This record gives sequence, structure tokens and C-alpha cells, in this order.
Amino acid sequence: MSNKNISHIKWMKRAIFLASLGKNTTSPNPKVGAVILDKNGNLISEGFHFKAGMPHAEAMAFNNLQKDAKGGSMYVNLEPCCHRGKTPPCVDQVISSGIKKIYISMQDPDERVSGKGIKLLEEAGLKVHLGLCKKESLDLNKDFIHRNITRKSFGVLKWAMSIDGRVGLKNGKSKWITSEESRSLVHSFRAEFDAIIIGGNTLRKDDPILTSRGLKKPEPLRVVFTKSLDLPSKSNLWNCNKAKTIVIYDSSTADESLLKRIPKCVEVAKVSSDNPELISKILADRGCNKVLWECGPRLATAAVKSNCIQEIITFIAPKILGGENSMNPFGDFEYKEIHETVKLTDLEFSLIGDEICVKSELKI
Repeated sequence: MSNKNISHIKWMKRAIFLASLGKNTTSPNPKVGAVILDKNGNLISEGFHFKAGMPHAEAMAFNNLQKDAKGGSMYVNLEPCCHRGKTPPCVDQVISSGIKKIYISMQDPDERVSGKGIKLLEEAGLKVHLGLCKKESLDLNKDFIHRNITRKSFGVLKWAMSIDGRVGLKNGKSKWITSEESRSLVHSFRAEFDAIIIGGNTLRKDDPILTSRGLKKPEPLRVVFTKSLDLPSKSNLWNCNKAKTIVIYDSSTADESLLKRIPKCVEVAKVSSDNPELISKILADRGCNKVLWECGPRLATAAVKSNCIQEIITFIAPKILGGENSMNPFGDFEYKEIHETVKLTDLEFSLIGDEICVKSELKI
């Protein structure tokens, strides 16, 4: 690899690093970073997108310019936008700046932009280089990409279990399988998500708070999916001062007279069946790029079956719960052959005290 190529990779990786500074805050927008060099190859500005409604990475970089960018080059990990939303199109600024070369890691999957921004840049006479560090950029924005392509939120399923694969005792008790240290880590994980989903049974049994404990502001949207609407009149999730809550119910099975139990501050939405895909689509429409499923076995199984889960986080505690009728993380997938089963890839293992955390991607 030539020194010139190494230099290009260096600056694109810098743009990707800058983009990562917007982690947990940019939804529904992607994470984007931008680097500007002068015509002699010297760094003269950089920027990143922090939050929807605030300047995009390119705009921040132009605002931070230390000298004229005319004849220079730009590195950005995602195609510059060419539509007007809460902020002006970035393509216009790039063109008017006099920059001659732009290195773009990947095309924007958003149909309002996809390829159109690149075309405008080329028509204005800029030399566009596409594909530098594409793998890293794909990984950084995989949730945003997934939502734009599938119209569903990128789903991560989380559960904690004993070393013999149980999530609770046969009497339903499950507090606490894992340590306080692991539970604290879960709070930090929640800060990465736009919404957290549970089922009605988990609400009735555990009465969770479902927040990051202040690590994300605003807190992730708390979502309860219920088939019956038989929910308690008092619940931690009904405290909307902590975080927003939405109850999504199956109108084909729910007793709508029970809606009166739900406080006015809680949003309510209905779907036509118990298919979790409908929840994922509702949340995607709301701009939720990445959602965390902290649900029980029945909903977890249905979510996997409907391709709502792309990654899994499992906490394994060094405990044996035993019991023939003890709770498992999933229900019956009704597989007939081993080759039909769910496969996990790209496993990452970490130790939290005496416990193990396993992150993996789902392959069906």
C-alpha cells in the first residue's frame, strides 16, 4: 500500500472516530464525522454530528474552518445530504466551499439522499472517491442502515440466565440471577438504545423501571406490548417524569375497556395482531434506529421468528437453578432438524466479576 493510500485511510478513520462521538445521541440521524484538508494536505478543520436538529458533520467542519478550503479535500464517512430537513443540505456547502476532492466511505441508504448527493457533487466538478473504509462505516451505522432498508428498528435481545440456561425458578422468581455489577452494566447498555421493549407479563411480574439511570438524556422510550391490556393500575412505567412510555396492544385480543387503567401521560397505540414486527415498524417510523428487547420467553421467541432481532446480549451467572419446569429464555421454535436452528456469529466474551457477558449476531 502506498503512503498516499495510507494517508487517505488515516483521514477517513479520523472522520469515523469523530462520527463515533455522536454515539447514543444522533437518532434518528446517522453518526457522521468530517475532516477537511487544504490543497497542500494539511488539516484545517473537522466536525461531527451530535444530535438531530444540530449542525451536520460537514456544516460543523465548515464552521470550524481555520483557513480557506478552496482546492482542498474532504473525508466523510457517509454521503452528504442533499435534502432540506431541520438543517440545510450539506452538498450545497461542500460545492460552494471550492473543495475539489471528496472521499466518501459509503452511500446513504436514506432514499431522500441515496446516490443523489454524490451525483450533485460530480455534476459540480468535484472528484468523488467512494468506498474508503466502508466496512468500518457500515458497522458504525448498522442500526441506521437497517432501519432505512427494512423499515424496522435494529433489534437487540438481552437476557440473564443461570449456567444451566434458566431465567428464573418455576415459581416465577428471577431476582437476582446476576450481580449488581452486571445489572449496572445493563443500565449503561440501555443508554445505547432509543427504546426498550417488554411484554405485559414482564410488567406484571417485575414492575421494572427500564431506564439507564440517568446515563442517557432523554431516557429511551419504554415500550409495553400487551395482548390483553390487563396491566396494573400502578407501575413504575406510569411515572412519565422519569421517561416516556408507550403501550402497544393487540386490538384483536385486548379488552379495550381496560384502557382506563393507563394514565393519560402514557401514549397508547394499537396493532392488528401479536406479530412483533408491527412493534418494530411503529418504532422505526418514530425514528428509533436501535431498540432493546428485555422481554420474556414468549415475546422473545416471536421477535426472533419475525426477524426483529439482529443481535443478542446474554449474561451468564455461575448458578444452577435446575427444575424441570424452570423458565427458559425462549419458548418452542418447533424445529424438526438441527440445521433449522438459530445460529450465532461474531461472538464477543467479557468477564464481569464471576459472570460472563456474551455479545453475538443472529443468523437464521
